[in-house]
Amino acid sequence: MFRALRRLLRRPRAVVPGRATTPGPATRSDTTEGTGGVTLTIGVDVGGTKVAGGVVDDQGVVLAQTRRETPAHDPAGTRDTIVAVVTELATEFPEVTAVGIGAAAWIDAAGATVLFAPNLAWRDEPVRDYVAKAVGLPTVLENDANVAAWAEFRYGAARLADDSMVMITVGTGIGGGIVINGGLWRGANGVAGELGHILSVNDGISCGCGRLGCLEQYASGNALIRFAQAGARQEPGRAALLLDLAGGDALAISGRMVTEAAQGGDGVARDAFAQIGYWLGVAMADLAQTFDPQVLVVGGGVIDAGELLMGPTERTYREQLAQRGRFPVAELKAAETGNTAGVLGAADLARRM
Repeated sequence: MFRALRRLLRRPRAVVPGRATTPGPATRSDTTEGTGGVTLTIGVDVGGTKVAGGVVDDQGVVLAQTRRETPAHDPAGTRDTIVAVVTELATEFPEVTAVGIGAAAWIDAAGATVLFAPNLAWRDEPVRDYVAKAVGLPTVLENDANVAAWAEFRYGAARLADDSMVMITVGTGIGGGIVINGGLWRGANGVAGELGHILSVNDGISCGCGRLGCLEQYASGNALIRFAQAGARQEPGRAALLLDLAGGDALAISGRMVTEAAQGGDGVARDAFAQIGYWLGVAMADLAQTFDPQVLVVGGGVIDAGELLMGPTERTYREQLAQRGRFPVAELKAAETGNTAGVLGAADLARRM
């Protein structure tokens, strides 16, 4: 089937001399390249353990995928792994027109350089231009949470919105992405959307960013584990299933164990979800009043817990906004693109450079 599709799509492409690799503002209304044909782009999702890539059409269909391990402690090796992934996919689909890269990192305002990547060895690394030169294709570089947010806006939970969306990603930590006026909002310095570091509790738990009381310390996957471990030590009778999964050692409790125990009715595990859901709901209410978006989206790995997380989050969100009365508020939804968000979002941003 893919061979037939490639034959239909294959056509001569003009090479534009000196074409810039810097993207303009990504907006939903942007048109794809070409004159009536399907446009294929490559999206690459770069994390601390894997580099995943995919060929994506303009309807968000992933036609092919590949992945390789990330040599996280080797800056040049990580760049070359991206190049290898793109080269493999572009060889199979020579019709691709551009490359998008989403990385768990802070990206400069020009969208060219990784300033810092907490789980990679990149420091002031000129990733975009290196990849573009190596593969011979226009390339866009973006933060992974922004990429995931764009995927949800284009193809996921906010696909019916035409103006605005705010997304919080709940994983080991917390990230976020903001869409305003139909475009991804990166901020003056390219680092907007660090929603895990908005204040939740005055003089609260110390955060790795240097502040006290950040949302990430109360509503992340790490917070879920911390709440569950504390609850198991304080009320072991209500944590029987959870402690059984952990071999009787509260300090051995993991996020997967908390989810499994909560699904089985464990009281302490369910309380842990209620706690992070509460703080997430409070933050979502603040974001609704700050940005007035059409849709608020909760994504990230912890969303796999489903109603265990979304239930308390939704209840708190509505309670916090009860005094808004007849004023409309943003719909709160769970992310839909799952593990493909990084590839989908990066590929679509590449299409809109």
